[in-house]
Amino acid sequence: MAITEKSYKNMNFLNSPEARTIRMLCEYEEPRKRLQQEGIENTIVFFGSARSVSSDEAKVALQEAQQAAAASPNDVAVQAALERAQKGVKLSRYYDDTRELARRLTEWDMNRGGPKSYAVCTGGGPGMMEAANRGAADVPGGRSVGLGISLPFEEKVNTYVPEELAFEFHYFFMRKLWFLYHVKAMVIMPGGFGTMDELFETLTLRQTQKIKKPVPTVLYGTDYWDSV
Repeated sequence: MAITEKSYKNMNFLNSPEARTIRMLCEYEEPRKRLQQEGIENTIVFFGSARSVSSDEAKVALQEAQQAAAASPNDVAVQAALERAQKGVKLSRYYDDTRELARRLTEWDMNRGGPKSYAVCTGGGPGMMEAANRGAADVPGGRSVGLGISLPFEEKVNTYVPEELAFEFHYFFMRKLWFLYHVKAMVIMPGGFGTMDELFETLTLRQTQKIKKPVPTVLYGTDYWDSV
């Protein structure tokens, strides 16, 4: 007698194109259940560059690049690396500011009392996402949400996100849904295509009244946003 396997245990099927809608539904229901269990109802979402590092790290990288450039002044690749390191130092101030702002918001939330709490939420990756999660973790007992996504050129969810609030999505649109489902305010730090995508999609949803709740949105960094 042939042994048959239940469809919902058949991994070949669940990873097939035919099961795509099931996978989409999983990325809705599993995060919904877990966020509910962890009491996450209101979030302050941070968007920003995944390429930034802290000022301490940026200064070390710049010093190393300067030494390499002094030793090889005619090497084009070395000079390009020096320019990147110089830009990295400028960007690092936003990493530090993101960390401090997330720390203050987490501390404010934990001290205010009341039934509603507000959790810092990021894309869970490196750069300014890491900075915001790190800032929340700087507060004793502080927690934050990391809505990560599987990408070939990025790490997993950063280590400052507690395991119970760390997610890894496959579908960008499902990840975006969870960015906005609980959002009560947004902070947009300097960033690239991903940051612009998240910002303008949110503004479009507000403009078309698909999002009707008030969502205060702060564009952080006058020099950057004026040039944009």
